[in-house]
Amino acid sequence: MPERLWVALDVETLKEADGLLERLAGAGPPETMGAKIGSQLFTAAGPAAVETALKRGFPVFLDLKFHDIPNTVAGAVREATRIGVAMLDVHAGGGGAMMRAAAEAAGKAAKDFGVARPICLGVTVLTSLDRKGLEEVGVVANVEAHVLRLAERAREAGLDGCVASPQEIRLLRRALGPRWVIVTPGIRPAERVDDQKRVATPADAIRAGADAIVVGRPITAVPDPRAAAAAILSEIAAAAV
Repeated sequence: MPERLWVALDVETLKEADGLLERLAGAGPPETMGAKIGSQLFTAAGPAAVETALKRGFPVFLDLKFHDIPNTVAGAVREATRIGVAMLDVHAGGGGAMMRAAAEAAGKAAKDFGVARPICLGVTVLTSLDRKGLEEVGVVANVEAHVLRLAERAREAGLDGCVASPQEIRLLRRALGPRWVIVTPGIRPAERVDDQKRVATPADAIRAGADAIVVGRPITAVPDPRAAAAAILSEIAAAAV
């Protein structure tokens, strides 16, 4: 996966998203950065958000965290593949049958529509959760053990990788090997912390073994998004040496 930085377009309107993409152009080599489209923007603008990013030259990570019965998730993955997303995710907690349906739907849809098969990820534990948060929903294992278990089930089901916080990267890389794709949110330059609980800097995440990182507000909520993205891409490049 060439894209090492995915910028989270967590904005209210398609116009805002397009403006951000315009301002981000040229922050680094085109193949190093993509756009992450999540629930907020997709709910506001639908597939037009994906089309807008693609027209601007940004590959898309569709971060809708599908979690439903297998047939419904398969249908959603088929449509996501059809519109040309490069990467998508499903909740690993949805179970093996659901994840297998997603993986199979992505492969079949890619053949049916003559497009590239998207990378399919399993979301493990949200970065807003910690041990206490897991206990509140009935999970007795610690965060690291639960993340690893979900990632292992995702691989068994045919997914390509997982979404996990910086704190679990080394554990996952050791257990699942170099070909397992690890995408890491909760990235905060200079250890800036807000509502995320399990965070790290871009360099820390890359050195730990992440394939790509997701960054939102540290890029999108500053006066110069292009400069912020360029600085993070430089940090990634230095850490990857």
